[in-house]
Amino acid sequence: MAKYLMLKHYRMPEQYMDYTPMDQWSPEEVDAHVAYMNAFADKLKDSGEFVDSQALSPEGTFVQSGGPGKPPVTDGPFPETKDLIAGWMVIDVDSYDRALELAGELSAAPGKGGQPINEWLELRPFLDHAPSVDE
Repeated sequence: MAKYLMLKHYRMPEQYMDYTPMDQWSPEEVDAHVAYMNAFADKLKDSGEFVDSQALSPEGTFVQSGGPGKPPVTDGPFPETKDLIAGWMVIDVDSYDRALELAGELSAAPGKGGQPINEWLELRPFLDHAPSVDE
């Protein structure tokens, strides 16, 4: 088994989005999206592949140590691409191919009009051992 982190990216700014932003969905469309996400997590719980998940607030900042004094803070929580990390899910699966399969399924969550939003998911394996340097 291998653990993977699936990060849900919402593309920013709006002209790079392949779907209608959630703030333009009806309450019923938002409910359908959340129900899909919950059903997906329940399916993974049943298969033993679910570890944890959490939606994230769109508010946040980047902080970096700037030496003595107050650390610098930037607008955010956007990476340089101005993507918004909307949430995450940790899965524990038998193979990378299974992780890809599940990420593709999660990407198809419904959006405006019930159509799949095909959102970007970043799939990252957990580091299972510290990197070493051979001399």
